[in-house]
Amino acid sequence: MADLADWLRGRSDEQLVALLRARPDLATPSPADTAVLATRAAVRSSVARACEDLDSFALSALEALVLLDADTAPVAPADAADLLGEDVTEPQLRRTIDELRALALVWGEEELRIPQTAREVLPSFPAGLGRPAAELTSDGARAALDAMDEAERELVGKLAGDSPLGRTKDAGKQVPLDEAQNPVQRLLARGLLLRHDAENVELPRQLALAVRGDRPMGEIEALEPVPEVVERGRDVVDETAAGAVLELLRHVEGLLHDWGEDPPDVLRSGGVGVRDLRRTAKTVDVDENRLALLVELAAGANLIANSEGAAPRWVPTYRSDNWLSAPPEQRWALLAQTWLDLPRLPGLVGARDEKDRLIGPLSEELRRPVAPQDRRRVLDYLDELPGGCGVPPSSVRRVLTWRTPRRGGRVRDDQIRWALGEATALGIVALDALTGAGRALLSDGSAEAARALGAALPEPLDHVLVQADLTVVAPGRLEPDLAAELKLVADVESAGSATVYRVSEASVRRALDAGYSADDLHALFRDRSRTPVPQSLTYLVDDVSRKHGRLRAGTAAAFLRCDDPVLLSEVLAKPGTEDLQLRRIAPTVLVSQLPLADVVDGLREAGFTPVAEGPDGNVLDLRTSGHRVRGGNRTTRAPVQHLPGPEQLAELVTQLRAGDRAGTARRGSTVTPERGRPSAEATLRLLRDAATQERDVWLGFVDTHGVRSQRVVRPVTVGGGILRGRDADNGESGDFPLHRITSVALIED
Repeated sequence: MADLADWLRGRSDEQLVALLRARPDLATPSPADTAVLATRAAVRSSVARACEDLDSFALSALEALVLLDADTAPVAPADAADLLGEDVTEPQLRRTIDELRALALVWGEEELRIPQTAREVLPSFPAGLGRPAAELTSDGARAALDAMDEAERELVGKLAGDSPLGRTKDAGKQVPLDEAQNPVQRLLARGLLLRHDAENVELPRQLALAVRGDRPMGEIEALEPVPEVVERGRDVVDETAAGAVLELLRHVEGLLHDWGEDPPDVLRSGGVGVRDLRRTAKTVDVDENRLALLVELAAGANLIANSEGAAPRWVPTYRSDNWLSAPPEQRWALLAQTWLDLPRLPGLVGARDEKDRLIGPLSEELRRPVAPQDRRRVLDYLDELPGGCGVPPSSVRRVLTWRTPRRGGRVRDDQIRWALGEATALGIVALDALTGAGRALLSDGSAEAARALGAALPEPLDHVLVQADLTVVAPGRLEPDLAAELKLVADVESAGSATVYRVSEASVRRALDAGYSADDLHALFRDRSRTPVPQSLTYLVDDVSRKHGRLRAGTAAAFLRCDDPVLLSEVLAKPGTEDLQLRRIAPTVLVSQLPLADVVDGLREAGFTPVAEGPDGNVLDLRTSGHRVRGGNRTTRAPVQHLPGPEQLAELVTQLRAGDRAGTARRGSTVTPERGRPSAEATLRLLRDAATQERDVWLGFVDTHGVRSQRVVRPVTVGGGILRGRDADNGESGDFPLHRITSVALIED
């Protein structure tokens, strides 16, 4: 039977291109000929990588070939079918064998072979079957099984399951049959158990097959599990996602505001401390798991960054200001694309590392380069369903586990759960279904996704509902200007599809501090409320504004003025104001050397209600916009893997064919000049003679990447340090720099 290299030479160009596309590691660097390609295809690491994308049934078929020793001798497809069991149909097996052939994990038609490294890549006990016993036949195994007592049969039944190994203290003992006192000793004495090591015994393969009967490899899932599809409706899914998006944006805004005012320290090992995380979670009003996702998204989108320096802190970037002023759909698109490409696992936050230390947000322990691929696998599966249809997480887990059982490792199920939960929090998934914006994100990118979300978001409202208990209800998303005004004059009490704000003395004072007058606030509530403005709210605004601003602060470094000298005397006499360094320069004026903001804050802490005054006498807004740093000093995107395109792969196959022809010509023809690299003069003379005589030459060539190859070329012209020639087989022209030619020889007819 042909070996893998000969079998690959017999494949069509289209089949070789498909192989290189499915296993891109075989194409880098470019193989010189098919023999090199075959060697790479059988390397353990490459076989393991190819097996990662095999479904459960394909792996079972490959395990069957391993059990039949197809790595050492040819195996008939019918033998593999018999081993897989009666539940597997011939078309199913034939289709799967074709898939394995396309990956060069199996070759041959009537007789099948596999690489020897496949045995190393697959489990040590394929299908849970152990080694065959040397002197035990299939008939003998069935007879021995019938002769066992109940305890022995129970033991054999357990070992015939997922693993043939059993741990026992009798594994290292050699006890004659007439002295055996338990099932293990009796079975060892009769050769029906094998000693694996000093602590384990192993069930012979023949005995396991006798126990399993017509299912030699156990339960085989030949078909993909059928999911539990639930019809949700596209509009319902998108409306639900829109609510989740608005909630997400509100929480990210809260995070940026909080860390702009009070940035947390960067831990020595990176990340955020537990205390800072809990404080921020309380301020933003989210649980710590959701906050971890928000922090990772903000860092990945370059909205927060490490300030570096002697005392580094996590600080919002200048880009965050642009993000805060952008429309909601564009803000969401940036976060959604960031999450999709994020090479990190936020779901690991709260777990323990190898040293039993708690893993926090932004720590290096969260880095997983394959996380974007695993995320897309989950979303791509949901994208296969009709619009508005969803499946529960348990069905997603079953299907993806069948499709790629070797991917994900120990946290595979957790990764699927995390991906679905995070996608739901981002509004990419809602009610277990992929949203319209989510589909656009996967297929068309963030710009189209933003447009899709914009169509799903409710129209912004230009009104609110003022209640008698001093609460203001926003029955939906507000216009940006109204939302900013309401955020200034009231505090959020509860959020959801309708947001409830509460107006208080402190919030009214905050608006007055920002430059609003009492008339401005009365006009705001009167013009924007669909309900009558309660008298209690009018009284509150008037009462606060009456006391507000009686003290006027300026810079001397700072000054304090008031038309009432008695009030200024009260300020000077009040305990706690001595640190403000105030002194009277006139009956109605005090000055201080402290900054204006410090004077105003100190007076407020002492119980007074001053306002800051600008040079023009108008109210000065002293609110800080928060700390900011330049972003871009943290890499959170996975590196882009550039795979060869169809044209590059076709060219590579052409080079393979040329290498094969050159290798055959070199082995089967008489070549000149003598052994060793020819001199420059000898090379030029030989190539020019070949061009004149229209004869083919064999070239040893090194390309710009340092990859050696062999070509059979018919020289056309030689000059200027370049050999221009045509491929001897397909007639395509090419240039070969003379300094890259390592050897050359004429090919004799």
